[in-house]
Amino acid sequence: MVCAFFMEDQQNLHIGKQIKNELQRQERTVTWLAHQLCYERTNVYSIFRRKSIDAELLLRISQILHFNFFTFYTNQLSPTDRDYFST
Repeated sequence: MVCAFFMEDQQNLHIGKQIKNELQRQERTVTWLAHQLCYERTNVYSIFRRKSIDAELLLRISQILHFNFFTFYTNQLSPTDRDYFST
């Protein structure tokens, strides 16, 4: 049952949408983010469509936007799991 619950939460998380929302919240452009990542704009639009993302790329985007996108994943952990991973 725990696995099914976790999988359901994961399906609801769309990291690309979260990145796009944060970029808009900061009133930054796709062109700006593409420049920061040394990507073409089309690659940034591709990121927005992703439900999941490579951790290294997510770290780079987190650093560029000064926003910890990993919290979307860690917030899905139960308090017991968070305690286990923090040690």
